[in-house]
Amino acid sequence: MSGTVSLLLGSLFGIGLVLTGMTDPTYIRGFPDVTGVWRPELAFVMVSALVISVVFFQLIQPKMGRPLLAEGFSILTLPQIDGRLIGGAFLFGIGWAVSGYCPRPVFSSVAYLEPKAFAFVGAMLVGFKLADWLAPVR
Repeated sequence: MSGTVSLLLGSLFGIGLVLTGMTDPTYIRGFPDVTGVWRPELAFVMVSALVISVVFFQLIQPKMGRPLLAEGFSILTLPQIDGRLIGGAFLFGIGWAVSGYCPRPVFSSVAYLEPKAFAFVGAMLVGFKLADWLAPVR
């Protein structure tokens, strides 16, 4: 049952990404270009995701006890903001700005058979392996 629910919710998320333009790299690269072809509507997408997350984690999640289809919530907590976190966020932002792709939306972009999307996925997988090699999980 949970596999079917995961497929349906993942599909819904992918449809949302396509409808909001989050799978179009040229559209994404236009978001930070406030002096050119600025895309302010993407700020609404990001802010709405942030608001939903805050409402869930602060108000709803403590009252739920456990998720509907799992034994418990899997929420990672970091003890502190460190150089690895800041460096990773910096690399993520640079990669997103340069390529126009984000790791999750790129999988929806692969459905368009765009060669750049395949190249991004390949580079992302190499980056994952490189990160594993440089800093093994503690």
